[in-house]
Amino acid sequence: MNKVMLIGNVGKEPDVKYYDADQAVAQFPLATTERGYMLPNGTRVPDRTDWHNIVMWRELAKIAERYVHKGDKLYIEGRIRYRYYDDKKGQRRFIAEIYADNMELLTPKQASTTVQNNQAQDNTRTKIKEDVDNDTLPF
Repeated sequence: MNKVMLIGNVGKEPDVKYYDADQAVAQFPLATTERGYMLPNGTRVPDRTDWHNIVMWRELAKIAERYVHKGDKLYIEGRIRYRYYDDKKGQRRFIAEIYADNMELLTPKQASTTVQNNQAQDNTRTKIKEDVDNDTLPF
């Protein structure tokens, strides 16, 4: 049996591409963290974060495009697939991907909106700073 269940945070906005008759594929990284702990002898074992490449197809990809954003907490259920490719230097590379069959959004809608608003505010601040630096403010 090939079954993977993950709960983690989205690392960046999903990259969605469309092909053949409005079919979609979405890809994004998901971070899962195992909490650290203290051994009986007093040694501290730190948190461990692993990154997973998530791939979604068809309707699930379209849902991810609309509702999944950087920082959201997700439950992903799927299967693991391995593939190989040759990079630009001709070296053989290996990648593990999670092909999602099911997804549940665990971030409350209000929290997700807050994260998006904070990102929009940061983008606005960056734009204003660029305009100030370039002396191109409209006022």
